[in-house]
Amino acid sequence: MFKRDVQNIKSLILRNLRAQGLEMPLMQKRLMDAWPIIAGEVVSRYTDGVIIRNQTLYVHLTNPALRADLSMQRSDYVRKLNEYVGCQVIADIRFH
Repeated sequence: MFKRDVQNIKSLILRNLRAQGLEMPLMQKRLMDAWPIIAGEVVSRYTDGVIIRNQTLYVHLTNPALRADLSMQRSDYVRKLNEYVGCQVIADIRFH
């Protein structure tokens, strides 16, 4: 008899994504998709675009007053978004 090396499918997929360099882009996409969920319906209504560059999430808002309010809560949003994704994807958020 031979012994099989049984592995979890999740670990195999993650190892394959990591080997191909696709793990971080996938996490970034998940984080950008999570913005409306974490920010809420009111904030997402005024959100015009979301991108990630150099571990910074750039959120374009159409309301200047909302931009000022959210700037004071940046660290909370960074923490919540990273927790939602399950790893450290961003280090900062910039509202413009």
